[in-house]
Amino acid sequence: MKRWERPAAGREPAAAALLGWLADPVAPRLCLVSGSEGCGKSSLLAWLVHHGTRPGTPTERTVHAVVPFAGRSLWGTVWSISEQLGVVTRSPEELVATLKADGRRTVMALPDLHDDAVVGLVGDLLELPNIRLIVEARTGSAAHRRLSASACAELDLNLDQWRDQARFMQWEASLPAARSGAEPSAGDITLDLSDPATVCAADPWLVTAGFEAAGHEEHGGLRAAWRRAGQSLVRDQSSGSRALSLLSVLGDGADPRLAPALEQLADGEPWQVAWSRVRGDVKPPWPGPVKVMVNGQGRFAGSVLLADHTGTVRAVNATDATARGRMQLAEIRPDSVSAMADGTMLMADGKGRVHLDSTWTTRARPSGIAELLDGAPTAADRLKTALQDASGTAIAWGPGPDIGLVALGDGSGTVYTVGDITSSAALHDAAVTDLAVLSLPLDDEVSLPIVYSGGADGTVRAWAPGHDPMPGSVAKRACPVVSVDAALSASGPVLAVAWTDGALSWVHCNTGAQVLFRPGPPIRSVALAAADRVVIGMDEAVTCLTLKAPDHLSGDTAL
Repeated sequence: MKRWERPAAGREPAAAALLGWLADPVAPRLCLVSGSEGCGKSSLLAWLVHHGTRPGTPTERTVHAVVPFAGRSLWGTVWSISEQLGVVTRSPEELVATLKADGRRTVMALPDLHDDAVVGLVGDLLELPNIRLIVEARTGSAAHRRLSASACAELDLNLDQWRDQARFMQWEASLPAARSGAEPSAGDITLDLSDPATVCAADPWLVTAGFEAAGHEEHGGLRAAWRRAGQSLVRDQSSGSRALSLLSVLGDGADPRLAPALEQLADGEPWQVAWSRVRGDVKPPWPGPVKVMVNGQGRFAGSVLLADHTGTVRAVNATDATARGRMQLAEIRPDSVSAMADGTMLMADGKGRVHLDSTWTTRARPSGIAELLDGAPTAADRLKTALQDASGTAIAWGPGPDIGLVALGDGSGTVYTVGDITSSAALHDAAVTDLAVLSLPLDDEVSLPIVYSGGADGTVRAWAPGHDPMPGSVAKRACPVVSVDAALSASGPVLAVAWTDGALSWVHCNTGAQVLFRPGPPIRSVALAAADRVVIGMDEAVTCLTLKAPDHLSGDTAL
C-alpha cells in the first residue's frame, strides 16, 4: 500500500476521523464535512480523493467517484458518477436503480454541495445500504440544514478539535505570498447555448449547468440533444467528437441549421452519421425503443429488425430507416434474436427458452394436396427439431451446407452449436451475453463458420466449431459486452461491439484496428448493416453510422 501524505493546514485529526468513519461498518453512511467559508473543507476532501482513488488503495479507504461541481448541476452529478463507475444512466432514478442492482460498496464524494436537487439525490442514494457519501456543505447553508438533520456523522471544521495548531502554523508560514485579484467564477461566464460551435468547445460542465438552468428554452434543439447524449459529452474530448455525438441524437424538429453546422464541426472524425431517428421524429417516424435487433434476411434483406420490450418487431430500411414491416410476437419477449436465410427468426427469451417464428419467411407452407405431395421438412423445421430442448442466454444463426448452424451461449460462459456442426467450447468466465456467426470463405467452395462470443467477463472471443477456441480475445474492456455483430469486409472480418459503459467498438479482426464511439445513452443492441455501417439501437434513438476509410485504419481511435 502506498504511503498517505499528511493533509495540509494541520488537519491530521480531521483526516484520522474521516478514515475512521470510512472503515467503521456501523457508522452512519453519510459523513457531512461542514464549516465556514475558507476553513479547509475542500482541501481535506481533495486530500482524501487524491489518495483514495489511487490503484491499490485498500477497500475501506477507496473513493470510487468524486463530483467537484455537485453544487451546480443535477444532470452533471448523475452523469459524472455514472461515468466514473463505468455505467450509463440518464436520470437520478436510473442511477439509484443501477447502484441498487450492483450491490457493491461504493463511496462517493460531493464537494461544495448546495443545489437542492442534488441534496434530494443524496437522500435517495442513502436509501441503499451499499452506498457511503462524503458531502461538503457550508455551515448554515440550506444543504447543511437539510443534511445535518438526517442521520449523519458531521465533521465541523470550525471546531478546534479537528486541527493540530502547531502543524497549522508551520503550514501557514510555508505558504507563498497571496496573489491579488479575484479569479473569475463559473457564475461570471456567459455562454451562447444556441451556438453549436460554442456548445461543443466550452467546458462541458458549464454547458450542462446552463442547459439545466434553461428550463423549457430548447435553444433550437441543442438542449434536448445534449440531454440525450450528456454522459458522452462530459468526457474529455475534442469539440468535433462532441458535435458527432450531438448529431447522432439530434431530433428532426431541431433548427434545420444545426445539423449542417454539427456536420462541419465533426468533419475530422472517423465516423459520419448516415441517419438517426429519435423519439418524437415524424419524417420518417422513430421506430420505437430497441431491446435487441438483427439484420433482416429473405424478403427483409437490406433491413434491420428491431424488437422492443413488448415483443413488437419492426423492420426498417438500413439505408434510411423507413418502415418496411411490423409484427407482434405471440407471448415472446426476446433477449436475443437472429434470423435465418429464409427470414425465420430465432429467439432466446429472458428464461433462456428458444423460439422460432416463421411469420416473415420467404417460403409459404403448402396446404392440402400440395402439402402431402411436397411435405419434406424445411431447414427451419429441422432446426426446430434440433433445438427442441435447447436453452441459452444468447442465440445466433449462420449459413452452412445443409440447415446451417445455430450457436447458443449459456450462463456459465459455454457456447455450443447445433445443426451442421455439433460442438461446444468454454469461452468465458461469466455468462455469454451475445453471439454472432460469420461464414469465412477459405476458397471458392469451402467456408469456415466462425462464432464471435461476447461475455459478461468483458471479452469477445472467436471460435471455429469443431476446433479449439482461438487464443486470447478479439476485444476486451473492463466492462461486460452488451451486443456483438460480425461482417466480412474486403480485408477481413470486422466486429461491432457494444459495452455496458455506453461505448461502441468497431474492430478489424485482422489488423487489430479499433474505433470507439459513445452516443451517450445506453446501447441496447448493434447490427452491422455493412462492414463499414453500424446501426445502434437505444431506448429513445436508433442511429446509423458510417465509418470513413475503414480499410486504411490502424491502431486505436477513441471518441
